[in-house]
Amino acid sequence: MGDFTRNRNIAMLIDCDNISAKYIDSIINDLSKYGVVNIKHAYGNWKDPRLRSWEETLLEYAIKPIQQFDYTKGKNASDIAMIIDAMDLLYTKDLSAIALVTSDSDFTPLVSRILAEGLKVYGYGEEKTPSPFVNACSQFIYAEKLYKSSQSVDELKTENGKMHQRDLRQDSKLVHTLRKAVEQTSDENGWSNIAKVGLYISQNSSFSPINYGYQKLGHLIRATGLFDVKMTEDNSVMLIKDNRH
Repeated sequence: MGDFTRNRNIAMLIDCDNISAKYIDSIINDLSKYGVVNIKHAYGNWKDPRLRSWEETLLEYAIKPIQQFDYTKGKNASDIAMIIDAMDLLYTKDLSAIALVTSDSDFTPLVSRILAEGLKVYGYGEEKTPSPFVNACSQFIYAEKLYKSSQSVDELKTENGKMHQRDLRQDSKLVHTLRKAVEQTSDENGWSNIAKVGLYISQNSSFSPINYGYQKLGHLIRATGLFDVKMTEDNSVMLIKDNRH
């Protein structure tokens, strides 16, 4: 039972000074793909009028508010409280992952510490989030992109938020990530199972297709036009191959 629980339990810690409340619904829905979010803590000075927009969100999602007074001007007490709680949870709860919801790169050392204990770190932050924190996480998703992708077709045009082929091809980091993953997982004929490609990427980077406007890796790969794509005879598995050769 312990192993089963460990594969499912997730703690979500929210830095309310550095993320908008409107993104929480889509973040919780995304986290549900990886397990049960059974610990939800939100940190901030709740006497600050700027956090008033969080009140309904905390109630709706049963998120526990953690009060932190601004003891010293210019110092963020919420950051310190989040770090202390994360370390406590690391040693007192049976978790498979910790989700850090913040746009603050000050949490980068904390990510490294959690990863060292064998847990995943799912990062969610706004597009202003500095790259050191983004790159440190097991997976990092931009809240704006996730929010857009979670809206219904009636609310958004189909193409809204999706990067087009020209822009995708000009993103050297994306192209390198995809080609490297296909190369490392291909068979003797150069074809790779999409599932193996996705696993390789998740184990070696903080990449997520959502950051490019696509819900699924396969959709993003098709959009780049850099790979040949075919299905197995029973139509159950997508195979991809670098079309440079």
